[in-house]
This record gives sequence, C-alpha cells and structure tokens, in this order.
Amino acid sequence: MSDEHAGGNAAPEDRLPDGGEAAHEPSLVDRLLAGDHRALARTISTIENRQPGYRELVSDLYDHTGTADVIGVTGSPGAGKSTLVDKLAETYRERGETVGIIAIDPSSPFTGGAVLGDRIRMASTIGDMDVFVRSMSARGTLGGLSTATTDAVTAMDAFGKDKIIIETVGAGQNEIDIVRTADTVAVLVPPGSGDSVQTLKAGILEIADVFVVNKADRDGADRTVQELMEMIELGDGPRFGASAGHHGPGATHDGDAENETQGDHEETDGGDVGASWQPPIVETIATDGDGIDALLDAFADHRQYLTESGELAARSHRRHAEEIRTLLREDVHEMLETELERHGGVDGLAEAVQRGETDPYTIASDVLDPVEGCLEELDVE
Repeated sequence: MSDEHAGGNAAPEDRLPDGGEAAHEPSLVDRLLAGDHRALARTISTIENRQPGYRELVSDLYDHTGTADVIGVTGSPGAGKSTLVDKLAETYRERGETVGIIAIDPSSPFTGGAVLGDRIRMASTIGDMDVFVRSMSARGTLGGLSTATTDAVTAMDAFGKDKIIIETVGAGQNEIDIVRTADTVAVLVPPGSGDSVQTLKAGILEIADVFVVNKADRDGADRTVQELMEMIELGDGPRFGASAGHHGPGATHDGDAENETQGDHEETDGGDVGASWQPPIVETIATDGDGIDALLDAFADHRQYLTESGELAARSHRRHAEEIRTLLREDVHEMLETELERHGGVDGLAEAVQRGETDPYTIASDVLDPVEGCLEELDVE
C-alpha cells in the first residue's frame, strides 16, 4: 500500500528536515524516477509545503513528464466523488494500469492542512502498491485547487503513473480551476437535482467533458438525465451537443449499450476528427461498481478525440502558459511584498496616504517603475 493511504502525509522518516536541504539530494529525483513511492511522497510534501529547493525539484522532473492521462472529477458535495474515484482506481488496476490520486480537501482553518474527511471511502485499493493516494489542501482557493496541485501532478507523471485522478473539493459553481489541470473533466450530478441543473448551467456544468449521474438507483435519476440532455442540446458552446446516456436511443439501464458513452466524433472531408466534442451522460452506482466500465470507456473516447483533433496539444500549451502566468504573479507579488517591508511596509505607505502626502496610484507607479524598466531591457527568446 502507498504510505499515502494511511493519512495523506509522508511517513515521519520521509519528512524533510527543517531548511529543506534534502530537496537538493540528487538521489531523491533518482529514487522517484526508479519507482520509489516513499520518494514520491517526500517530493509531494516538499512541493505542497513550498520548502526550499522545491522549484529545482519540480524543474528536474519536467523532462520526464507528458505520458500520464489526467482526469478531473468534480461536482457538488454529496455526489459520491470519493466512492466513484475509488472504483475508478480499482477498475483501472484490473486493466493493468497504475493510478495516482490527488484528493483536494477543504483546508483546516487552524493549520491550513487538508481535512481528511473523505479518504475513508477510498478503501478498495488498500494494499495495492500501484495506487498512490495523496490528500492535498485547497488552501482557500476559489476553484478548489491549490497552486501546488499542478506540481504534484508533474511529480506523479514523472513517476510513471498511467492515470492521475484529481478529486476536487466540490465547492459548487466556482469549481472550474480543474479545467486548467486535467485533460478530461467528469462532472457528477446527483439524482433529483431538478432546478439546480439550470442554476449551475453557467458554471460548473459547462466544464464537463463527461457527465456522470451517480447514485442512479435513486429516485430522480431519469429526470436528471433528461434535464442534462436538454441542456446539452440547447447549449451554445462548442463542447455541447446532442448526447445519449442510459436513456438515449438503444441504451440500456445496465450500461451495456454501445452508444451510451460515445461523444459525437464528426468526420471532416479530410478524415480528421471534427472540432467539437459532445459530452456523453453516464449513469453509475459507484457503491456497486455499476457503470464504471462504461465511464472509463467514455474517458478513453475523449482521450482519443483530444489526440486525433490536436486539442490535447492545445490544452497542454494553454496549461503551460497559465502555469507561467501563475508563477510570475506569485513571484512578483512576493518580491514586491518583501521589498515594501524593507521600506516600512504597506501600513507605512497607507499612513502616508492618510496624511495626504501621496496617493495609492502614485505609490504603485513608483514601486513598479523600476520593474518596468528591467522588463524593457529583458530579451526573452
């Protein structure tokens, strides 16, 4: 069993000493690349805690990434995300593929760490060394993903995991950051959602590559599927279109219908896959494992679409661009805060404004003028 199963943190002997010197040990990267789960746990702890040396560590891993299939699972609280993820991992393992799971949990208001409330529902793969589960804190981010999540995905990718599943907090409509990290996003919609389907239409539902109506044995599942189908048919975005789930033409309730997980792969005159993907709707009963094979097939269809259409490369490009922007924002903010503290801090400047000696815009211009000058001299090829 991965040592992460027990509680989401590295074992005490794997934690870095104060100061993070061990992050510079060449053997840590070598051990991770050699398949040492303990080294993977230690690496992710270094990344999540932003210990000294973590940047060099992530940088060393980049050359070994690009092969993992990253799947995001999101949806409202109570939709059954953790149970579903557990069954996905179990089924992938039955198919001979290795799995990494990053479970984004709410942050503790006291420590900032992850509140490990859902991990008890991930028990099917305990004892399997090829399933690595890591709980990470959302750290208050609106979209449910902390900056460290992308770096943790990089570590698991470099490690050689075939599938990396990210389970988000399930905060609701704002839970959209997952599209910047995952190749395929599955949105869980509980049965009997009713008007909430329309309420969420402009938010979380629009990020779905695959819709999942979990707990499909409950009352209201048929209506929820129908409402999702109507929403897809009326959708304006390029990712929406007609789709059939268990209740579509030729579909059966046990998930055996051939068409139930197929997106619309339109062929152009040149034989290439068309530009649109129409999200399928898959019903599952995660507690019993019903519909899981059909869901994995839907993920595989979407992966094929991404590859053949060129969208996989486009998403990778956008992901790297966003990562660069995020790092620059963080670094510039930290640099400016540090420099301002050396000159009395923001509070001192606020007092100067209050005394009428200056104003916020003048202060911002004065602070950023040297930065702007340096950028003008910078030659980036």
